Amino acid sequence: MRSFFSILAALATLLFAGLAHAQKDDEAVILVAKPQFRDAEWRQTVLVASPAQNGGHLGVIINRPTTRSLSSLFPEHEPSKKVVDPVYFGGPFSRRALFAVVKSDANPGGGAIMLMKNLYFAMNVQTVDRIIETTPNDARYFVGYVGWRPGELRQEIDRGLWFVMNPDADALFRKDMDGLWEELVRQARQVTAQLSPTP
Repeated sequence: MRSFFSILAALATLLFAGLAHAQKDDEAVILVAKPQFRDAEWRQTVLVASPAQNGGHLGVIINRPTTRSLSSLFPEHEPSKKVVDPVYFGGPFSRRALFAVVKSDANPGGGAIMLMKNLYFAMNVQTVDRIIETTPNDARYFVGYVGWRPGELRQEIDRGLWFVMNPDADALFRKDMDGLWEELVRQARQVTAQLSPTP
């Protein structure tokens, strides 16, 4: 089991070298795919995204639970059996690695970045392992993540692919993700309508 985690640790270190950063609490955003964003990979997705030190962004899709539990992925790892929620599909990059978004009063360890107050994205495998062993249900676990090169997310927003909303930890940890995309699209449209000038 440890050798498996060690392999993932090496992979995560290579993937995320230079991405960890200190940031203000309000820098993360919720991205909601607009209805016209019909790409099969992104259709009706809701993401949390955070700026990275290299000028790009990284994040995870929050509304795609899989049918797998953490214990089914790591059947010999006893602490994984304590995790109640399913594992989520976080994005198309590094699909074989496990990441966590964890509620914590302090940074949970190496390779973790602050998404918002008391919420961290843990990328280092030793840190994810420690979260599973100490506070298994204070986190949501993801296979894969989403990454944008510098300027790439801004281009997608300018092209009208995403509604951009304030970060919301409650949405991220919602138990039932059915209907989340529809709810957020309605909210975003209401805000857009209120901000639009009256003819």
